[in-house]
Amino acid sequence: MIEIISGTNRPGANALKIARLIERLYAEQSVPARVLNLQELPRELFDPASYAEKPASFGPIQDRVLAADGLHIVTPEYNGGFPGVLKYFIDMLKFPESFERRPVAFVGEAAGVWGAIRPVEMLQLVFGYRNAHTFPARVFIDKVHEKLDADGNLTSEYHLKMLREQTVGFAEFVRRIKGAQA
Repeated sequence: MIEIISGTNRPGANALKIARLIERLYAEQSVPARVLNLQELPRELFDPASYAEKPASFGPIQDRVLAADGLHIVTPEYNGGFPGVLKYFIDMLKFPESFERRPVAFVGEAAGVWGAIRPVEMLQLVFGYRNAHTFPARVFIDKVHEKLDADGNLTSEYHLKMLREQTVGFAEFVRRIKGAQA
């Protein structure tokens, strides 16, 4: 199973729309995938006591990450970086097993012209530190608000092609790594 992480808890987020699109692209390939929406993080996780002891309500989310064959992260760009809630989510996951030798792919989306290249590069540093296997084909969707219609469909054929190629390539990357680790 590939977990597609929508990297913000912002209501109506473009990252969630892109994550749902990626989920459909995996379905076209018959690759098991589902969206992990950070809006669904339990509120009690944000209690400072959670650093010492995670709330039981976080257990099913932690289990999804631990069981994932790969992680496909969609991040928006907030103030030149990735959202704080995504970093907090990463920090709350078990160390080191949550990311150790786990395949990970990245999509950046932003209102600006660079398509969240900085946030993706920052995430690559974090996941590299955590010994994840980073898929090299990244996708950057610039001016995202101009490329999504009212139903959340991507209107840019170029970006749709890039996402389709990324999902096909990442699914194969995950299969190969999983086979090598068996």
